[in-house]
Amino acid sequence: MNYGFVKVAAAVPHVQVADCFYNIDKIEGLMRKASKKGVQVIAFPELSVTAYTCLDLFTQKTLVDGAEAALLKLLDNTADLDILAIVGMPLRTENRLINAAVVFQKGAIRGVVPKTYLPNYKEFQEQRWFTSATELQKSTIEIGKKEYPLGSHLLFKSGQLTIGIEICEDLWVPVPPSSLLAMEGANIIFNLSASNEQIGKHAYLRSLICQQSARCMAGYVYASSGFGESSTDLVFAGNGIIAENGNLLAESPRFTMEEQLTISDIDIETLQNDRLANTSFMYGASDLLKEKVQIVDFQLQVPDRFSLTRPVDPHPFTPSGDTLKERCEEIFQIQVAGLAKRLVHTHAQTAVVGISGGLDSTLALLITVMTFDALKIPRKQIIGITMPGFGTTDRTYTNACDLIRSLGVTLKEISIKEACLQHFRDINHDPSIHDVTYENSQARERTQLLMDIANQKNGLVIGTGDLSELALGWATYNGDHMSMYGVNGSIPKTLVKNLVEWVANNKVDNTSRLTLLDIVDTPISPELIPADENGNIKQKTEDLVGPYELHDFFLYHFLRFGSHPSKIYFLAQKAFAGIYDNATIKKWLYIFFRRFFQQQFKRNCLPDGPKVGSVSLSPRGDWRMPSDAVSQLWLEETERINISPD
Repeated sequence: MNYGFVKVAAAVPHVQVADCFYNIDKIEGLMRKASKKGVQVIAFPELSVTAYTCLDLFTQKTLVDGAEAALLKLLDNTADLDILAIVGMPLRTENRLINAAVVFQKGAIRGVVPKTYLPNYKEFQEQRWFTSATELQKSTIEIGKKEYPLGSHLLFKSGQLTIGIEICEDLWVPVPPSSLLAMEGANIIFNLSASNEQIGKHAYLRSLICQQSARCMAGYVYASSGFGESSTDLVFAGNGIIAENGNLLAESPRFTMEEQLTISDIDIETLQNDRLANTSFMYGASDLLKEKVQIVDFQLQVPDRFSLTRPVDPHPFTPSGDTLKERCEEIFQIQVAGLAKRLVHTHAQTAVVGISGGLDSTLALLITVMTFDALKIPRKQIIGITMPGFGTTDRTYTNACDLIRSLGVTLKEISIKEACLQHFRDINHDPSIHDVTYENSQARERTQLLMDIANQKNGLVIGTGDLSELALGWATYNGDHMSMYGVNGSIPKTLVKNLVEWVANNKVDNTSRLTLLDIVDTPISPELIPADENGNIKQKTEDLVGPYELHDFFLYHFLRFGSHPSKIYFLAQKAFAGIYDNATIKKWLYIFFRRFFQQQFKRNCLPDGPKVGSVSLSPRGDWRMPSDAVSQLWLEETERINISPD
């Protein structure tokens, strides 16, 4: 496989009811089209060889014989194709008829999966013709005078990929076969379906597919009948839907009279990582898995040049589109609820926030204001402290003061310059040497002031550091690294910017809005060394540690999916094409891993803070890592990455 991806397709071909040879011709055409696009596994709708709406014609020997003859011809016609295909058709076995999925590759049948749950209500009458998989005795079936594996617990395996199959109604029952197939090892489920349209049914179906893919921690490929099946009383719209672990990756348009080929890539590696991380995934397996599993091995063909079909989000932490308002509201509610509990529990009368005029302290102040409003505590009991130092610019100073005033918070200003100069004299440090001692002394002086004022005012120091800074160790140990409650601890920098901008445009008056938007546009900087000759910020964080959008991307895929460096690089190439060249991506990826491992000791003593998303570095919950773990394996793999031409 290529970085764990398998390219799959859900096909909706033209069909004519009971015209088997016409139907297999259309199936072959879509197989060839998919093969040219690099598809490795393709599924067609339920009973696609005959069409689903044949009704009592299923009892006719002519139709069933014709279906078998058409299948054998399809095998001969596609013997040159490496693609693994799954088609639906009626088959005879044990003096009964089954609604079956036939799996074949390179002209050879690999196995047959019978439908388990046969609907027999309202417009469905399948028990009139077919027998459930639960009633079958044999584990093989004869097709064209040869025997092939048969069973509802048949799995098709190639390397990391394990395929399970269910058919239409199987998905709709309380315990779908796919749930058991997933526990037996299937990481992609293919569903061959013929589901007719009703008002509201499609939305439920999409939800059902996404939920089942999440419950099974699997890919789910759904292929359902289209226009040609719309016979007599039923209408079929054609549905090709591909989901992965709760996320909809691709779907076909509905109610089209054209054939459909829906293609995407399923990431097997991330699915397997999630299953390993979720130790409850296999709970109950010994009680639930009663059937004997049959494994059929096959060879998944990997194209020479792999091209990823699915999009890669360059900003995986930030909401957008229709979900923006809902997600932002929810994030703020989580942060507010966490801080509110801490304030109530400690009987704190005030909150102390150091305001720099930068993004992180701005978000922390906004959260504190929202929390005090929710607790019906006057905003004046929030103390916003600006502490100008040697690198503070007029822009950030003005923004800090303006924001504190416009939000109705108590403003307190304390310059740290004289205290730091005295400290430099005490430790015999030359203040003209702008080294790490010069910078960190300022951060620790500010933290001391915040802590002491919080003690004076019976309050809590609200931390401002974010998830990205924690990942990179971009914080002064026992300086801005420390607080009494860190509200931004699981908010990455790209999301901090997104949230502040959203508040500016939706939650505050015009005066605060203008200040917030200017803060968003201000270069990210700790402002610990003097400004340039024009009074502008000289020390820009992203010039030193790299672009935060890259580091947040690396962090997400490293922690959320356990992705290895070369895969992260591959995904970043696609996500940031035209923005960063390959050499730049590799450079900062190396620095990410080096800093991430070096700085774990800072994360191991973090203050409490609310978990917001699926990625967190809290040493008490999500991320327990030795402080002295060696990064050599990750760095060596990063070094081996071959930088291809952009």
